[in-house]
Amino acid sequence: MEQIERIRRMEDVLQRAKAACRALDEALDGYEALRSEVDALGKYYGSELWFYDFDCDRAGLLPGDLPRGVLSEDEAYDLLSRWRELQARASALFGADKTPEGD
Repeated sequence: MEQIERIRRMEDVLQRAKAACRALDEALDGYEALRSEVDALGKYYGSELWFYDFDCDRAGLLPGDLPRGVLSEDEAYDLLSRWRELQARASALFGADKTPEGD
């Protein structure tokens, strides 16, 4: 019975790890696809152009139906901070991770 339980447990680990790898692969694809655009967002946020757009919004000069999360003082900042946190987390995780070797 111990053997059967061990095989079941390891099969469960195998299947969950495969699913996690697929999900991480897809997430990394999305991250890579957005990387240069997020860099552009970082340069825009807090720039002269951002302040100009922000002031125009406050003055009511922009269309009312225009999405303007990027002009909020927190949303872009929070996203850029989270982006950096995830970069640091991935770097620490993969830099310190040693893939187990099969015997």
